[in-house]
Amino acid sequence: MEPKRVAVIGAGASGLVAIKACLDEGLVPVCFERTEHIGGLWRYTDKPVNGQACVMKSTVINTSKEIMAYSDFPIPAEFPIFMHNSHVYEYFKMYADNFKLDKYIKFNIEVLYVKRSEKFAITGQWEIKYRDKVTDGVTTETFDGVLVCTGHHAEKYEPTFPGLSQFQGKIIHTHDYRKPEGFEDKRVLIIGVGNSGGDAAVELSRIASQVFLSTRRGTWILNRISDRGYPLDMVTFNRPMNCMMGLLPSVFNKLIKKKVNDKIDHDVYGLTPEHGVFQQHPMVNDDLPNRIICGSVKIKTDVKRFTSTGVEFMDGTFEDNIDIVILATGYVFGFPFIDKEVIDVKENIVQLYKLATRVIKGESFLPPKQTMWEDIREKEANMAKRYVKSQRHTIQVDYLPFMDELAELVGCKVDNWDLLKKDPVLAFKVMFDTVTPYTYRLYGPGKWQGARNAIMTQWDRTLAPLKTRPLPSSKGTLRNSYLFNLAIVLAVFFLLRFLLS
Repeated sequence: MEPKRVAVIGAGASGLVAIKACLDEGLVPVCFERTEHIGGLWRYTDKPVNGQACVMKSTVINTSKEIMAYSDFPIPAEFPIFMHNSHVYEYFKMYADNFKLDKYIKFNIEVLYVKRSEKFAITGQWEIKYRDKVTDGVTTETFDGVLVCTGHHAEKYEPTFPGLSQFQGKIIHTHDYRKPEGFEDKRVLIIGVGNSGGDAAVELSRIASQVFLSTRRGTWILNRISDRGYPLDMVTFNRPMNCMMGLLPSVFNKLIKKKVNDKIDHDVYGLTPEHGVFQQHPMVNDDLPNRIICGSVKIKTDVKRFTSTGVEFMDGTFEDNIDIVILATGYVFGFPFIDKEVIDVKENIVQLYKLATRVIKGESFLPPKQTMWEDIREKEANMAKRYVKSQRHTIQVDYLPFMDELAELVGCKVDNWDLLKKDPVLAFKVMFDTVTPYTYRLYGPGKWQGARNAIMTQWDRTLAPLKTRPLPSSKGTLRNSYLFNLAIVLAVFFLLRFLLS
């Protein structure tokens, strides 16, 4: 029997790994990429294109390299801990070259529609119509499966405000913002305090005459680095922390709130929201407090109305002579090329898939439809309880619980007792140290022989780019963090014993 063909739409971060996942399962991937290059939004271009996502020229990723790495391809040790977008793009090229993915990608292809084939009820196949942007030729093909990897930073969300149409200055969305040239000595209003809004505010505050950052709800600010300068996600993405968050959420949230306010008092800086740290996406920004305290960024309330030259805020204050308004207001999720009977996204609510290539191959099977809908509704209800109601909070997950849930379905979840018997040193790392993606290559389908070494050396790669001035080596700090994690586990264990006795 011929191997099944799978269409992969998009050759960005998700598309590349989707191609490889298909190859690992003996499927034949055909990837359609609308541009001339891989990398999606991580390949920087100067010129904005509608419907095509791109980072700012100065963008640095908010996730440390060991957490964001593909599970069987560690990022080179010499790459920065938090990578500039050029390093992220370079890593994607290395990944594609290493696994020879380019030959499965058709570049300059625009997918026009995806729909069920006429014999879908019998074959389960999909029909895809696409256009070659170079020749303008249109082709229709049939595939056994479709993986949509187009991301959600393409279609701008541009809210309306009273009087905005009268405003005589320039209005752009952060989707179209690339670099600070042209903003010199301008009075700039940025609406929205997501990561893009914060990054733009910091960058422009160095050359603009004044930057105003308007927020409806406020925000918590997290730094990329934690105590002693270690990456925040590497310090917190571990099982003891996850255990504490699950068993004692109110205590954990109070500790995190105190920790965040120890960095800067959010009340003093006019940033404090009404909700907790984990009830929204916090802003990740290392520089904004410094720009606020030196006066180059001023935090303002939500916009009430615009005039031809200025803006009035909800607290009654008014700023005149505004030159440029930047809408850092996020994006609208959607799949315009997919039949709405298949996926119809409303208010950015879209369900994440959990199983793909092994289902297409026929080695795994989906649960009954009713079971899947019950799971979806349960997760939607949990999100509604936890997060502020917003189109920004519709597809978030908690890293460790979600990864474990997927691993359980796939069959690659770590068997802790088995690992403890076979390799106690590795078991200790897995149970108490940072849970990196390599953990899910130790067992089950896709098991990778290099996983153990990748886990044992993850801190070596993390700290390698800092070793530019040799000093006497010391591992005390990391050893202390392991002991701290172990202490958390023991404390929770004894507390539970006490409560249940």
